[in-house]
Amino acid sequence: MVCAVLASVLPRFQALADHASAFARPLGARAYALGLAVTRPDGTTQPIPVGATPVVLPAADVAARRDVSARIASAGFKMAQAVVHGPDRAWLLDSLGPLERRIVERSAPSLRLLAIARVDFFAARRLAALELNATIPAMPGYSDMAAGAFVEEAGRLAGLPEAERARLRALNGSNVEALHRALLSAYAAQRDGARPERMALLCRRADAQLTEVVHLAGRFTALGTPAEVVHPDELSGNCLVLAREQRFDLVYRHLFVRRLEDARHHWLESLLERPEAFSAVLLNGPAAHIETKANFALLSRAVDEPALAARAGLTAEELAALRASVPWTRMLARAPGLDPEGRSVPDIAARVAAEPARFVLKRAWDYGGKAVFVGSHAGELGFAERSQAAFGAALDWPALVARAAEDRRGGGFVVQERVEVPLETHLLATDAEAKRADVFVDYSSFCSVGLDEQPPWGGVVRASASPIVNILGGGGVLPVLTVEVASALDAALAALSGGAPR
Repeated sequence: MVCAVLASVLPRFQALADHASAFARPLGARAYALGLAVTRPDGTTQPIPVGATPVVLPAADVAARRDVSARIASAGFKMAQAVVHGPDRAWLLDSLGPLERRIVERSAPSLRLLAIARVDFFAARRLAALELNATIPAMPGYSDMAAGAFVEEAGRLAGLPEAERARLRALNGSNVEALHRALLSAYAAQRDGARPERMALLCRRADAQLTEVVHLAGRFTALGTPAEVVHPDELSGNCLVLAREQRFDLVYRHLFVRRLEDARHHWLESLLERPEAFSAVLLNGPAAHIETKANFALLSRAVDEPALAARAGLTAEELAALRASVPWTRMLARAPGLDPEGRSVPDIAARVAAEPARFVLKRAWDYGGKAVFVGSHAGELGFAERSQAAFGAALDWPALVARAAEDRRGGGFVVQERVEVPLETHLLATDAEAKRADVFVDYSSFCSVGLDEQPPWGGVVRASASPIVNILGGGGVLPVLTVEVASALDAALAALSGGAPR
């Protein structure tokens, strides 16, 4: 198993740590200017804090984590596709809204690959996979913004010339370039080796991550594929995909199908249901059944149930990745089952209620961390606020488990064994301020499913005062640097006059 511990600014990079406060606010300003921001419903933006203290990893570890995530994502794809085509399809489809369910049932037979997926990990004593994202695996742009701005501002302070700063940014890698390569490869796989002439990046007008989508469109265009941000109400065409009097032959979907429950768009629903009937390639196709946490519970079960693993066609390598990385995860129910030690218990929900420090509850199909409950934090204000929002009352842990076990909205709840991670101290900056904070961090690794080879994906690290790490809930992004890039910046900063921090 790949080395699991996140490496923050280690002693060997002391100059980076010593000079962090000197470039923190310029770093925050540059990252914000690049688009590291949340877009509010009224169209204004709020900066996402960026770390002036990076996470440093060997390039080999970044690649190894990508490979682990690719095996987990491949297993999740196989499992979800096998289930929705089988007699137990309700295991996953019951998590979905009515429109989502209809679209997934009709489109799943033509789903062959995922150009991009993302596995979210906690990294402490071991690398622990918490969730699989296949609908909007956000943050390839955000991660590039954070790392690129860090290299630029730390390098500028150290006096590195522009050409050297550009070299280090390129050396560090780019998730946006990896995404561009993945989309081209997926398109070629479905269009006999052809290359798309124009790409539409489909998102809502009020998308919270609009600045990231705009950044992607600009970078894809610079990389040689003209790309535009397109909104559902702009789409039309009879078997073609048209918008703004232009034809698009690749549609990159940055839109939850569930959002169409609130604002129906029948033309777009037709594209999602029958993508094979249109001239454009849709990437990713509807994948809510893959992303639902009920599917993650099936992956955890597959480690202990050979028949379930065989049903999905999981390989030995995929099972090894699941066994090493996926914490015990099950559907929450008042029913018998096996606990994390593999012991038979008469009531899973009662077992969970009795030991709050050990478990986390998550609604099977939800996003943004809105219905995630960490038992060890049951006495905190945030826990009470979440239970109030989810159940209409501030509940203690046993009462919440009891309610969650009976609540079937969004497919009910899964329970996952809690992964303990220590707080880390980081210097977080925006254009307006820089302050040190004790935060929890996670590590998300991008990957692809079904391509001939993995693009050179990297990862992204989020930081939050809450153990429920989420950007839209107030978290920040820490730059991920390879050891080679961090070493070059550290040496340049240490060479400043007298070696003393400014």
